[in-house]
Amino acid sequence: MSAVHDRDPGERTGSLLADERGSTMPLILGYLVLAIALIYVCVCATDLYIAQKRLDSVADAAALAGADGFRLQVDGETIRAQLDDGQIADQARAVVGVIDDGAELISAGSPDGLSARVTVRASWAPPLLSDFVPVMLTIQATGTSRTALG
Repeated sequence: MSAVHDRDPGERTGSLLADERGSTMPLILGYLVLAIALIYVCVCATDLYIAQKRLDSVADAAALAGADGFRLQVDGETIRAQLDDGQIADQARAVVGVIDDGAELISAGSPDGLSARVTVRASWAPPLLSDFVPVMLTIQATGTSRTALG
């Protein structure tokens, strides 16, 4: 009877644990790669969002400057502000040139004589590994500003 009970109960468990050794390392490495990829995607998406908001600000500033380049027209007793496409383009070009963050003026004009509409674009590249990945996207923004005499 003692021959049957000579084995230690932990010996069987120890041999099972010995068979499982090293199986968690591939799981850890897999989750680590997945986490790094997720962080990279989040950083790139955040940078793209910020770049788009900056470009929106440039378009809004250029449109606002373009709306300030109006001529006053007097028709009898009424006075109105009239925008000229050339003046809007000059004002917008000056603002985009001063800001100088890679934005390029695409169009500037007035669709109705009272509003200045400016469209700018820029190229976006991912912030991480940007030397290894070429420029990925061209982003574009349009700003509109209205002139009114009050």
